[in-house]
Amino acid sequence: MEEDRRSAGVAAVAALAEPTRRRLYDHVVRQASPVGRDAVAEALDVPRATAAFHLDRLVSEGLLDVSFERRSGRTGPGAGRPAKLYRRSECSVTVSLPGRSYDLAGDLLAAALVEAERSGERPAAVLHREAFTRGRELSAGASGGGRDAVLRMLELHGFEPRDERGAVALANCPFHALAQQHTELVCGMNLRLLEGVLDGAGDIGLTAELRPEPGRCCVRLEPAVRA
Repeated sequence: MEEDRRSAGVAAVAALAEPTRRRLYDHVVRQASPVGRDAVAEALDVPRATAAFHLDRLVSEGLLDVSFERRSGRTGPGAGRPAKLYRRSECSVTVSLPGRSYDLAGDLLAAALVEAERSGERPAAVLHREAFTRGRELSAGASGGGRDAVLRMLELHGFEPRDERGAVALANCPFHALAQQHTELVCGMNLRLLEGVLDGAGDIGLTAELRPEPGRCCVRLEPAVRA
């Protein structure tokens, strides 16, 4: 699902690389109400067929939504066909290289703050618990189970796992900007998140440890010590 979402985001951004299409998109989203293709074509001085083609491409990429409305004010026979109107899509599109997961971090931080205010617990303690629980949920959603499935899931969330003689280095931090500003808080959250991932995955022979290195995630997955 995450891979599909990222691919769709890349396709949507690529669709805006075409200059005329970008002009049409910018015009539509600046309007206070939905706008028809004739009005767009007239405002931007492009052929109606060209406007229709590009507007419908923007709809197919999820950047615009469509509604239908009779603008004559009449109803019933003879009222004519409803006009096809375009407006900004309700969904948001983001593409980040390297991969970032600021939405995940924001969700965890917001959930922790709400729970801390309700319970009176220390926010950091609540954040660690929320992160661990979310890690288990991510692991449960990993297709197929086992070590390879967990590494694929981490790849989709931007960690860029790399095998290093039995250990797994995480070559990218999905929370990079936040970790730069709030290192202790975010790295603690990240550690608990990945501990939750490994706990949910069962015995895959790895344990999460804080091992900060320049240019990498602060957490490294080391081989578990067998008793």
